[in-house]
Amino acid sequence: MAAYNTIVVGTDGSDSSLAAVERAARVAADSAATLVIACAYYPADKDKFDKAQDVLGDEAYQVMGSAPAEETLRTARERALKVGATSIECTAVVGDPVDSLRKVVKKHAADLLVVGNRGLNTLTGRILGSVPSEAARKTGVDVLIVHTT
Repeated sequence: MAAYNTIVVGTDGSDSSLAAVERAARVAADSAATLVIACAYYPADKDKFDKAQDVLGDEAYQVMGSAPAEETLRTARERALKVGATSIECTAVVGDPVDSLRKVVKKHAADLLVVGNRGLNTLTGRILGSVPSEAARKTGVDVLIVHTT
């Protein structure tokens, strides 16, 4: 019996999150597990995103997403395929990253969640909370926090 049957990984299109996708894909390949790639986003027009990007820089993904979800998921799927995952599902979820990951984990009855460590050691992460730490506390399944930064 495989260690994991269904693995969920979150991505926002950043290099850090795509590194987590690759690690999740390797674990899925080794376990013959289904990999579910999730992208949480808030619909936003380009002007709003550009303003957030000017103010927040790399942290803008926390406000409105880092790229259109479809493109982010396509890129993540390609990366997962390249490292050996074979059973891949992709889903875009409107909402906060942690709440969205929790929904995806529950919907797919996942037994492992994989996230990158971005935000864990930042001032913003310490004050507002980070996706990795919140996901680890709230999902109720095993969480693999991948060192991506």
